[in-house]
Amino acid sequence: MVFERKMLTYGDPEDEEEDVPAEEEEEEEEEEDMVDPLETIRTKCEQTEHCVHYKERLETCEARVGSKTSTLEECTEELFDFLHARDHCVSHKLFHSVK
Repeated sequence: MVFERKMLTYGDPEDEEEDVPAEEEEEEEEEEDMVDPLETIRTKCEQTEHCVHYKERLETCEARVGSKTSTLEECTEELFDFLHARDHCVSHKLFHSVK
């Protein structure tokens, strides 16, 4: 169990940063270096042929809707199709990289 050291200070907020022990600074740097495998796999899946097709359809719809001043059309179907294709790809690859 990790306990955080909290202090109440009245004054300059820069003084609070100086009171942080070196161990806590190292932990913060390690956390910044960590990469979420889900985001990495999502990026790779978005580049597959199947997902690229749905992404192009979504972008076409967004361009069409954005060019009109008044429309009831939304790109919900295209968005859901793209997300479904991407998540289907991710589901096959994600748990191979989880420890």
